[in-house]
Amino acid sequence: MSRKKKLLLGGSGILLVLTAACLIYLTTGSYPANEDAVTALASAETYTVTEYDDGTTAFVPLEPKAGLIFYPGGKVEAEAYASLMAAFAREDILCILLDLPFDLAVFDVTAADGIQEQYPEIQRWYLSGHSLGGAMAASYASKHADKYDGLFLLAAYSTEDLTDSALKIVSLYGSEDLVLNREKYGEYRGNLPKDTLEQVIEGGSHAYFGSYGFQDGDGTPTISNQEQIETTVQLCLSVMEQE
Repeated sequence: MSRKKKLLLGGSGILLVLTAACLIYLTTGSYPANEDAVTALASAETYTVTEYDDGTTAFVPLEPKAGLIFYPGGKVEAEAYASLMAAFAREDILCILLDLPFDLAVFDVTAADGIQEQYPEIQRWYLSGHSLGGAMAASYASKHADKYDGLFLLAAYSTEDLTDSALKIVSLYGSEDLVLNREKYGEYRGNLPKDTLEQVIEGGSHAYFGSYGFQDGDGTPTISNQEQIETTVQLCLSVMEQE
């Protein structure tokens, strides 16, 4: 067999292995929503929860004062963020929880398209996301900054330059987060405006922005899941209320 044929066969073998690895990754289960998140999917006295045919879930307060579109973290069920969305809804923030292919935001970065038009009564809109979802929310924001008032990054960073945008940005991560790549976070910090509200949530972990239990490689939180969620909401609200 010629050297060229050997190289071609070898290359084909590597491609098959990589393809198989990708298929296994895409079809393996995501981190499921825990009981708290499932409970939070129910409507409450001050807001209604509606799940649409495309998987998108809307948390709609009786008198919403702003809207928030949320990109879930990579390989985490969208429903796992219901507790976070419900906490925002209790503060009269209409929340749209996106459901993304294979639970990976990279496969539908433009998932936020068309949502604002469904709620013409809402004048102020924000984007947010956790981990990979946060990075994709930032990517989307970089191309639609004129349509949004702000961006909330949860254990995430922006690879896009947002320094010239008028977006109000919040960047949060937990002190016990061992999943977030701190080196990359620092490298891309310069892509955010100087007035970004950046804060470490003491005792918080990577997974506790959602409600899906422990994430592989994460640190051990010293605060409760609900405490991290409530702290997150209050910090984001502090920026929203400046508008």
